[in-house]
Amino acid sequence: MVPNKKAKVVATVGPASQSPSMLRKLAQAGVDMFRLNFSHGDHDAHRSVITAIRELEVALDRPIGILQDLQGPKIRLGKIADGSALLSNGQVVQLVPTEMSNDDSCFPLPHPEIFAAIKPGRQVLINDGQVRLEVIDAAEDMIDCKVIVGGPISDRKGVNLPDTVLDLPVLTKKDRLDLEFGLQHGVDWVALSFVQTASDLDQIRSLIEGRAGLVAKIEKPSALLDLENIIEKSDALMVARGDLGVEIPPEEVPAKQKEIIRLCRTHGKPVIVATQMLESMISSPTPTRAEASDVATAIYDGADAVMLSAESAAGAYPEEAVTMMNRIIVHTEQHGRQIHGLRNSPAPNGEPNKAVAGACTLLSEEIDAEAIVAFTTTGATAMHLAAQRPGRPLIAITPSIEVARRLCLAWGIQPLVNETALDHENVVDYARHLRRVPRNGHASNQIIVVSGSPFGQPGSTNNIRVADLH
Repeated sequence: MVPNKKAKVVATVGPASQSPSMLRKLAQAGVDMFRLNFSHGDHDAHRSVITAIRELEVALDRPIGILQDLQGPKIRLGKIADGSALLSNGQVVQLVPTEMSNDDSCFPLPHPEIFAAIKPGRQVLINDGQVRLEVIDAAEDMIDCKVIVGGPISDRKGVNLPDTVLDLPVLTKKDRLDLEFGLQHGVDWVALSFVQTASDLDQIRSLIEGRAGLVAKIEKPSALLDLENIIEKSDALMVARGDLGVEIPPEEVPAKQKEIIRLCRTHGKPVIVATQMLESMISSPTPTRAEASDVATAIYDGADAVMLSAESAAGAYPEEAVTMMNRIIVHTEQHGRQIHGLRNSPAPNGEPNKAVAGACTLLSEEIDAEAIVAFTTTGATAMHLAAQRPGRPLIAITPSIEVARRLCLAWGIQPLVNETALDHENVVDYARHLRRVPRNGHASNQIIVVSGSPFGQPGSTNNIRVADLH
């Protein structure tokens, strides 16, 4: 059956959800793609999850996507004296480029690149911004700071530097090993953490070599300054509001979220909204009203997917969290019909593929079509159609299971694998007899079939055909 929702659900796998039985429950509750967080777990655990997902895919007879989220160069404190400390407002403390310290006013920060880049007046945020420091003086072997907002800190707590661009390796040694593992085991998307500029994507792109889609995580202020170029070089974006909400003022996050979604749609790239969406459901079977509104806002904005993190990975109610996410999406989409009527601006640089997608969407409404059926070899045609947010079911037929899995991330697309669709007539005939095309009682009883000539050649989308469902 055609799914009853358009926006997709991404759920993070962890101790609460990694069993085959729970993975099945989550998929049946509405998960379209599972996220494997490589900041946690070892390769054996991730291998078991990937195997279980692929077996589940066969059992449910539908593609299921897998997103590998690389840890990236996460900045953390070292080991501090006594394991923890309580900083007071106005206190002066010192950071040093070592792994550990026994001085209760001197704290280890084992990242020499920070000492080379930071300047007086810059901010140092610890423990998700709960503790805020301002740099007084900086040298290669020390950073003196004044405590602006005090609080507790402890070993290995995360550090954010919102107004300092660092010369960090884009991929750590761990990331490279994890990436090689993920690609060998057929992950569909790879997410790169802490992207600062578009050039950060070049290295990982060359390593992926087209074997997976590339997701750029937007969680640094510097990335917002290079946003359009990052979108151009990536295959999808993630609005990673956790670190982003620490590094920019909280009141700016909603506007940035809307801007990122708008730009991604203009460029035909999927966008995920993530972090703390149903946070209270880590320990409660129901969300707060504010959380429900937060998920709905992402749907109204036109996000392709919304993501659960700790709620599904480590929470007490993973199945309930997925079910609630799905319910909010469905209700919001039923109420917000304007979501489906949103139109992109004219195709940038007169790109034919995007222009065809726009024309196809308008035609589907003019003739009240039952569905839009797109033949796609790379997924690009379907992605361009999804970016138009058509009000009709959107079915993507592809000969590739890998492409079908990647399309699990994109708004409104129901991917189907058919290796026998070899020409226009074959595609039209197959589309006519799809048992998954809904009968909505439309007067036209017609579908629109989109493909390209030469048939099956990537980037050749140029053919729109209206076909009767007989």
